Amino acid sequence: MHILLLYPVFPKTMFSFEKPMKYMGKKALLPPLSLITVAAILPQKWEFKLVDRNIRDVTEDEWNWAELVMISAMVVQKKDFLDQIQETKRRGKPVAVGGPYPTSFIHEVQNSGADYLVLDEGEMTIPPFLAALERGELSGIFRSAEKPDITKTPIPRYDLLELDAYLDMSIQFSRGCPFLCEFCDITVLYGRKPRTKTPAQIIRELECLYDLGWRDQVFMVDDNFIGNKRNVKQLLMELNVWMANKDYPFFFYTEASVNLAKEQELMDLMVECNFIGVFLGIETPDESILALTKKSQNLGNPLQESVKAINRAGLLIIAGFVIGFDGEKSGIGKHIVEFVEQAAIPTALLTMLQALPNTALWDRLQKEGRLLEQSGDINQTTLMNFVPTRPVEEVAHEYVEAFWQLYEPKQYLNRVLRHLGNTEFSDIQIRKKKHRGSFSWKMFKTSMFIFWQFGVVNQTRWQFWSFFFKVIRRHSRQVEDAIKAYAFMEHFADYRQIIRDEINAQLTAGK
Repeated sequence: MHILLLYPVFPKTMFSFEKPMKYMGKKALLPPLSLITVAAILPQKWEFKLVDRNIRDVTEDEWNWAELVMISAMVVQKKDFLDQIQETKRRGKPVAVGGPYPTSFIHEVQNSGADYLVLDEGEMTIPPFLAALERGELSGIFRSAEKPDITKTPIPRYDLLELDAYLDMSIQFSRGCPFLCEFCDITVLYGRKPRTKTPAQIIRELECLYDLGWRDQVFMVDDNFIGNKRNVKQLLMELNVWMANKDYPFFFYTEASVNLAKEQELMDLMVECNFIGVFLGIETPDESILALTKKSQNLGNPLQESVKAINRAGLLIIAGFVIGFDGEKSGIGKHIVEFVEQAAIPTALLTMLQALPNTALWDRLQKEGRLLEQSGDINQTTLMNFVPTRPVEEVAHEYVEAFWQLYEPKQYLNRVLRHLGNTEFSDIQIRKKKHRGSFSWKMFKTSMFIFWQFGVVNQTRWQFWSFFFKVIRRHSRQVEDAIKAYAFMEHFADYRQIIRDEINAQLTAGK
C-alpha cells in the first residue's frame, strides 16, 4: 500500500518559535515522532511518504499517490487535524487517525469523517487495525487498555523526515509517570508504571540518526525522564560510553520532575552524557496548592533550592507554571513572577489551568457540575474550561499581566544572564561545546544572520549589542546559548501580545 502520513499544523504557541526558526534556517522545532514510529510498526513492504504541514503542504502528486492517509495530532493541532480529514475525504481517500487528541476527545473525532480511529498506543491497536484492513472492513474503532512492552517497539523511520528542516530531533526512552498529579493526563494515556526501552534500543536509534548525518540537539520526549530511576541510570552509563566513542555528536535535553534535584549522581551522569537542559513542571510556588493537586514530588525541598541544585549540576532550566488551581489566593500571578525572577529562569511556560478528559481533575469537576466545555478547543490563549473557585476575570487578568511581565525584554534578558551565571558548566561540557563544530560554515551563516537582524536591522539594536558585550564579559564560554536565547526573545514578546489580545477579547465577549 501507499501510505501518506500527515502531521497537522500547530497554531502559534509559546513553543512554535516561527521567527527564531527563520533566523536559524529551520522550519519547525521538532519532528512528528508519533508518525515515524507508526511507520516503523506498519508492514515494511508498504511504501511511505511523510508530510509535516509545519514545513510544507502536500503536493498533488502525493495526494494522487496515496491509497491510505494516516494523521496523528495533539490537542492543540485540532483545527488543522479536522481540516485535513475533510480534505482527505474530499479526495475520496480513506483516512485513519490516532494520537493524543483523538484518544482524549473520541466523541469529537467520531463525527469528523475519519474512517478508522486507531487510538491509545499504536503497538497494541495497529495490529487489529491491520487485521480489519485485511478483512476489507471500511471503518472501525481500535482501542486497548493494555500497555505495550516498548522494548519491542522498532526504530522510528527517521529516514522519512526532511532532517534539515528541524531545529532538534526527538527520541523516546520511556512512557508513563509514577506520580498522580490531579490535572495531568499522562497517567491516563500511558499509565503510572514507567515503561522503558532498553539502552541498546536507544543506542540503535541514535546510531540511526548518526548515520543519517544528524549532529545537533536531541530531545528525549519522555514526560518524566526520571520516572524509572534505576533504568535511566543504566541507560546513561551505556550512553556515556557510546557518546565518548562517537566524539559527542549530540546534545540532549528532556523533561523531568523537580525531585531530580535530589539525585546528584543521576544529574552528574546526565551532564557526562551531554545533557544541557531540562524542563521542570514547577506549576506554582504555593506549597498548599501543590499538596491539594497531589504534586507531591515538588514538596520536601524548597523549590528555589531545587532549581539552584539543578543549575549547579550544569543543566539549563525551562519551567512550567499554572494559574487557576482551586483554593488559589489572589495575587498568585505576581508570586509566580517573583519566583521566576528569584530563580533566574529565562523561559517560564505559563498557562491557565485546563481540565483534560479522564483526569482526576476532570472527573471531580464533572461531579461538582463545574465543567463548562468538553471539547478540545483549549490552548494558552483560551479561558479555562471550568468554573474556578475565584472569579475567572481575576484569574485571566493575573495570567495576562504575569505573562506580560515575564517577557518584558529587559527582564527576560537579565534572567538569561543570571541563569547562565548560575549554571555551573563543567570543563567537560565546555570542551564538548567547542568540539561540536562551533565554527562550521552552517553555524557561521546562522550567527551572521542573527547579528545582522538584531544588531543592524532591528530598532532595538542598541539593546542587542549591550546584551552581547555583557555576555562576552561575563559568560564568554556560553555565547552560543546566550545568542540563541536572544533570538527567542522576539517570539516571546510577540506571543505575550497575542495572549493579551485574545484573552481580553474573550473576556469582553463573555460580558
